[in-house]
Amino acid sequence: MRQGLRGGATPLAVRMRPTSLDEVAGQRHLLGPGSPLVSLASDKSGEQGSVSVILWGPPGTGKTTLAQAIAHSSGRNFVELSAVNAGVADVRKVMEQALSNRDLYGTTTVLFLDEIHRFSKAQQDALLPGVENGWVILIAATTENPSFSIISPLLSRSLLLTLEQLSDDDLGIVIDRAVADPRGLKGAITLAPEARAALIRLSSGDARRALTALEAAALSATSTADDGKPVVTDDTVALAVDRALLRYDRQGDEHYDVISAFIKSVRGSDVDAALHYLARMIEAGEDPRFIARRIIISASEDIGMADPQALVIAVAAADAVQFIGMPEGRIPLAEAVVYLASAPKSNASYMALDAAIADVRAGNFGRVPKPLRDAHYPGAKRLGHGKGYKYSHDSDLGVVEQQYLPTELRNTAYYRPTEHGNERDVSARWEKLRRIIRGK
Repeated sequence: MRQGLRGGATPLAVRMRPTSLDEVAGQRHLLGPGSPLVSLASDKSGEQGSVSVILWGPPGTGKTTLAQAIAHSSGRNFVELSAVNAGVADVRKVMEQALSNRDLYGTTTVLFLDEIHRFSKAQQDALLPGVENGWVILIAATTENPSFSIISPLLSRSLLLTLEQLSDDDLGIVIDRAVADPRGLKGAITLAPEARAALIRLSSGDARRALTALEAAALSATSTADDGKPVVTDDTVALAVDRALLRYDRQGDEHYDVISAFIKSVRGSDVDAALHYLARMIEAGEDPRFIARRIIISASEDIGMADPQALVIAVAAADAVQFIGMPEGRIPLAEAVVYLASAPKSNASYMALDAAIADVRAGNFGRVPKPLRDAHYPGAKRLGHGKGYKYSHDSDLGVVEQQYLPTELRNTAYYRPTEHGNERDVSARWEKLRRIIRGK
């Protein structure tokens, strides 16, 4: 094993954890001058008080990193617990020690509690005295929505900060630093540009995943290198992480080609093809919000009134992805895609609107018929506004013969429903309504 690739048994992601906020990549919206986290890190004397913080964000976005950087920067006593294996007794022990350190030595304790959402209500209750009385500064991390996973008294006593997935630029900084830094690979390998891009793409905004994959690829390159400095290529990355590398540039042709094929597969009712392209986008690290938006558009554009439930399901899938995040978000996305691809199709609704827009843009419009005009303002009735209006609910049928379109367009037909799915019933009903309304 070449020198520099191993730091004992300590993983690269741990060795490269920043020791100050200046080294943190990403989360700039939380680290501006005067922000709560920066103030917390710089307040070495504790004069600014103790503000507990809840950090909410996806895995690998720096929750533990921020907590440790704050503790190291401020010089406070730092205690780390994980809700996976800690209990009420562990919390109380920390509180007692923190109170003792404060009273005897004037030292403030930062308690970092990872995965706080795994704590029961009773376990979270045990944190309240220490947080409320300032015995500890609690920095809690969670990947689940705090509104549902953390008790209200603790939420009200803490500052909730939301972390975002790291951008490609942020991940690039993390990877480049790990290659060169004495704590990391110490420049012992050469990282090819295509390998760097592959690592970023495979990481999906997760710095820990990026560093773990980099370490595995570096070890793989070293074990197969004969002479000279090992070179990590995209093939090395694929071999190390045991995943085929998709050629997928989120800003390039492949991005547009795949999403185009995805939409056309849904429109063409090929469920298998639609799922294939969905899988390619997910595996390539495509923004799931982008995928969800395209699914919503497809539900309206390609299915429409043939199955109005399609739009409901598409919006629900988008909400679910936003709520639970990835990778679990792939499940509601898949459900929506299967529903949309197998649903009956009709573009009649939006084609009707486009036809109406074309008329308006071409100047084919007239005055609103007088019976439909607003008759509520003074003088409107003298102008004949509202005169002759027939109230639909007064009819046993719920519909009356009446001119709604401007006179210039009175015989225009924009909406032409198909015979597909639910729109077959709509077609029959609309034809009947049209005859009554237009007196034909």
